[in-house]
Amino acid sequence: MSGPAWLTDEEQRMWRKLVAMTTLLPAALDARLQREAGLTHFSYWVLAMLSEARDRSLRMSELAARCNSSLSRLSHVVGKLEARGWVRRQRPADDARGNLAVLTDEGFAKVVATAPGHVEQVRALVFDRLTLEQVHQIDEICAALLTELDPGGRVAALPD
Repeated sequence: MSGPAWLTDEEQRMWRKLVAMTTLLPAALDARLQREAGLTHFSYWVLAMLSEARDRSLRMSELAARCNSSLSRLSHVVGKLEARGWVRRQRPADDARGNLAVLTDEGFAKVVATAPGHVEQVRALVFDRLTLEQVHQIDEICAALLTELDPGGRVAALPD
């Protein structure tokens, strides 16, 4: 009986860097969004996904997929965004099942006001430190990892 295939020293170094990056990057994005806009990174992402959708609305299930979220987590956050007047839920006209999340004009204004600082932070933390070749490599690496993590292709199905 063989044991686990332990990581090599090189794999261990890469793994620890990946874990550190996936922990520290969201925290850094969250900190700035909280400070400047009173939003978590996830809340901003929800607003941004709605701002990009046709009619600024999506079924909750589709929004959850675009946000890589469970419906329960999304519902909780949408409730908070509703309380601030940035999102409203409504029944779709063509189907009484489920709910739509709809970005209000106030919510769209919040995204427009918040986006410049957010993209500045993303550029400073990520893209300004990479070459175009590295950006392409990371894109390919993420796509390869997502084949296991996202077997339904929810993330891959997003518009480019």
